[in-house]
Amino acid sequence: MKETINAAKEKMNKSLNALGNEFASIRAGRANPGILDKVLVDYYGAPTPVNQMAAVSVSEARILVIQPWDKSTLKLIEKAIQASDIGINPTNDGSVIRLAFPQLTEDRRKELCKTVKKYGEECKVTVRSIRRDTMDKLKKMQKSSEITEDDLKDCEKKVQDITDKFCADVDKAVADKEKEIMTV
Repeated sequence: MKETINAAKEKMNKSLNALGNEFASIRAGRANPGILDKVLVDYYGAPTPVNQMAAVSVSEARILVIQPWDKSTLKLIEKAIQASDIGINPTNDGSVIRLAFPQLTEDRRKELCKTVKKYGEECKVTVRSIRRDTMDKLKKMQKSSEITEDDLKDCEKKVQDITDKFCADVDKAVADKEKEIMTV
């Protein structure tokens, strides 16, 4: 029964980490190397992340510099960034690629906040479904006399407490990301 609760906790933690990764790919007006995590370059027939082919750094608050280790990949990286959905046109000076992040408009900020809330809600739905599955497992264990009714009640309370904690963590992550987006 302890393994069941720990497994649920582990799954909830993974969904919270996945939410953090989603948030990293949402740009908030500042240069963030995390925005390139989903950009894959076709390098010798294999899709390769940009951060494995180049040094990615923030030179100024809104400028990201990509310096490939192999200069011949410069055009490939540039094409991959243009084909991606990050919405920023790269500038290539022959040795590095620069991404200048434009200032976000108020409407775009509000739109991004809605997206953040949607991701947060999806994460909470996932956490709740993990709770439901865990509760079902515990009830089956009680039916097959593996645990007593008192144990079941204790475990249900523990699982609910864990679920509440993770939902609060999701709400905090959403609020932090919204604050970051709305900050000019």
